[in-house]
Amino acid sequence: MKPVIARTREELAAARARVAGTLAFVPTMGALHEGHLSLMRQARRSADTVAVSIFVNPLQFGPGEDFDRYPRTFDADVEACAGEGVDLIFAPARDVMYPAEPQVTVLSGPMGEIVEGAARPGHFNGMLTVVLKLLNLVRPDVAIFGEKDAQQLAMIRRMVADLDVPVRIIGGRTVREPDGLALSSRNRYLSSAGRKTALALSHALRAGADAAAEGPKAILAAAGTVLDAAATADPPLVLDYLVLVDPASFTPITAPCAGPAVLAVAGRVGTTHLIDNVHLQLGKEH
Repeated sequence: MKPVIARTREELAAARARVAGTLAFVPTMGALHEGHLSLMRQARRSADTVAVSIFVNPLQFGPGEDFDRYPRTFDADVEACAGEGVDLIFAPARDVMYPAEPQVTVLSGPMGEIVEGAARPGHFNGMLTVVLKLLNLVRPDVAIFGEKDAQQLAMIRRMVADLDVPVRIIGGRTVREPDGLALSSRNRYLSSAGRKTALALSHALRAGADAAAEGPKAILAAAGTVLDAAATADPPLVLDYLVLVDPASFTPITAPCAGPAVLAVAGRVGTTHLIDNVHLQLGKEH
């Protein structure tokens, strides 16, 4: 049975009014892959009804980024959603989400200007704005976002807490290819040689995780060695950042400490921007 497809606010409101019980929501930009599907399965376990949005949000793309060429595979996406038992798809056009040029938007604050926010200025303002709009329109009980976008997930949790949005945010684990590359809709941009270079991201995270017992400096050094080698590959990996951060605030961890941490990395292979991360548990220095 295919999902109900709502393309306007009115169609969405009518479909939402028919929902009985709890609703779990998975926002996406389409070009769905196994990572998205795993979030839908998690949504099914979390609520009575599952809704998915498919919308490529122009506000979170900067000048020269890949908005125009971002993969759009709507028919295949609908089939994928149907295969996971999704009940409702909200697939608005740009003028439905933004009937007029938005003048009031969400500012991500200092947390949105570091790490990925420094590499992509303004990105998190656009992301948070569309997420808040979608949460207001869909009115889910639970919303699920992938942990691969760890800073995005942390910022959405902070926005929901700061603005008292009545929704529970759940993170879904990162899904990887058999070779370790984190699944991303942008992976399809990579050539075979570029894909081989991109594997340095997950290899660096693994090297950093293996050094976790030795503290922050050792973690960053081990991961950095892998990335330095990838910088000389053909095509090369151009590093945007490698950071060890607090998972809630994304502020850097530099001194030995005990507690959770995120080792996050991003780089470009050709024109393709890729991100990845791993969660670590740090121990005290002895």
